[in-house]
Order: sequence, then C-alpha cells, then structure tokens
Amino acid sequence: GDHRDLHSPYTTLFRSLTVKLLEHGRQVTVLDGDVVRTHLSQGLGFSKTDRDLNIRRIGFVAAEIVRHGGLVICAAVSPYRHTRNECRAMVGSDNFIEIFVDTPLAVCEARDAKGIYRRARAGEIKHFTGIDDPYEPPPSAEFVLNTVTSSEEDNAELIFTYLLEQGFISSGASPTEVAD
Repeated sequence: GDHRDLHSPYTTLFRSLTVKLLEHGRQVTVLDGDVVRTHLSQGLGFSKTDRDLNIRRIGFVAAEIVRHGGLVICAAVSPYRHTRNECRAMVGSDNFIEIFVDTPLAVCEARDAKGIYRRARAGEIKHFTGIDDPYEPPPSAEFVLNTVTSSEEDNAELIFTYLLEQGFISSGASPTEVAD
C-alpha cells in the first residue's frame, strides 16, 4: 500500500522549523519516515514487525547524528510506545524530544487529499495506523502540538523557542542569510 501522504501534515511544520534553525546558523538533518523506508528499509511492509524495524533504523541513524553533535528531526509515524522508547534510549534521554503531533483521526480523514484513509476504510490498505492498526499516544511527550487550531508556522515557532530555552541551540549564534 502507498502510505506516503500519512506524513504530509508534518511536512510544512518541519520545513518551517528547519528554515528557522538554518537562519539561526544550525544545520539540521531531517529523517522522513517515507524517505528512510525508500532508501534504508526498501521491501518492508506495514506489519507491526516491519514498522518497528523502520522506526528502529531511524532511531539508530538519529543516534549516530546526535553522537557527532548534529541536530536531527525524525518525521515518522511511530505508532508503538515501546519502539519510541527504544529510540529514546538509543539517542539518550537528555538529547531526545518527543513531539506528539496530535491530530484527531476525523481530521486526518477530512484532510485525506489522495484518498488513502478512504482506501484504508475500504480495506484496500491493511495495517493502516488509526484504522485497522492502533496508535498508542505518548503519555509524557515533551511536546504535544495541536494541528487543528494552530498553524504549522506557530507550531514550528513553539518548538524553536523550546530548543532555545532548553539549550539545544545557542541564543548567541549569529543568524545567517538563507537564500530561497
């Protein structure tokens, strides 16, 4: 099944955050779940085992980037609490910020530009998160973002401010010009 559009709600959010970080002089690596699935996890399906393996691979790559002083955004549907916690352990709890993009299922279905949720409801796509497969919300994410009443730009600003306050990025860094 084609799950590419599952990530579209975060695409604008993380693009906005990446631009803010670049303007602040920080390079950032974005690990998009679909891109990783294409390049590192080709051949994996959407069973629980395959999803977990894909998320663990993202966690491993993120941990390597962080170990070398890099900043990384992992934009992936990670429905299982246990696997997210494994990634937190790999990266190191002090360096891990869990962001729960809290969008109600009804809103996801209403935003269904390419009809993927409709296809999942019709049984054409199996093991689809929120339809015939569970999503386990994080009980204590560092961040819970509302995508219904807040814009992606506002949410990116909230995360950026948090990164500054927590010392993940320096407030003394000189902003740099970024060409479009």
